[in-house]
Amino acid sequence: MWNYEKRLQYPVNITQPNAKIAQYIMSQYGGPDGEISASMRYLSQRFTMPNRMAAAVLNDIGTEELAHLEMVSTIVHQLTRDLSMEEIEKSGFGPYYIDHTVGVWPQAAGGVPFNACQFQSKGDPITDLFENLAAEQKARSTYDNILRVVRDMPEIADPIKFLRAREVVHFQRFGEALRSIQEELDAKNFYAFNPSFDNPCTASCRECGCSTK
Repeated sequence: MWNYEKRLQYPVNITQPNAKIAQYIMSQYGGPDGEISASMRYLSQRFTMPNRMAAAVLNDIGTEELAHLEMVSTIVHQLTRDLSMEEIEKSGFGPYYIDHTVGVWPQAAGGVPFNACQFQSKGDPITDLFENLAAEQKARSTYDNILRVVRDMPEIADPIKFLRAREVVHFQRFGEALRSIQEELDAKNFYAFNPSFDNPCTASCRECGCSTK
């Protein structure tokens, strides 16, 4: 499907440990708007896209989100790998340390574990692509929040800026995928039938229960 290159999509070189910042950034690893949810969402939804262009977009972006997952986990690892016990206790990192030492584990900034219920694969391309558009905006907002906290830490801020920029690109590409599907539907009623499930030749408004009024 794709070739794996043994390097990060954008370099991460953090020299100073910081457990507090690691807890914040961890949310983009396993939080509600993080990279695990994004990659699983898109790689699952691609199978019910009704045209090759939309399926390819989800495949490409879902794969890239795995690269972003690798970047975020690397940032968390580099921020925690040389922590002293004193730093762990003072930073409030103790509860995480008890369960995971300094291993990388998916959870939100508030400590809530990753849950697959954080994303959906509905099997309706219109529904799924609107979810994806919202997901990219929520991820961008989270990276914006992180950047406000790390604005004076260029070692951390630079890769986060890269990740934020890619969320904007993904949003634009999902918009293109949505338009490619809508162009094949009735412009007066995009919701007359599910193009991934119903037969458009037989799914009349009476049969699918929609209203064109």
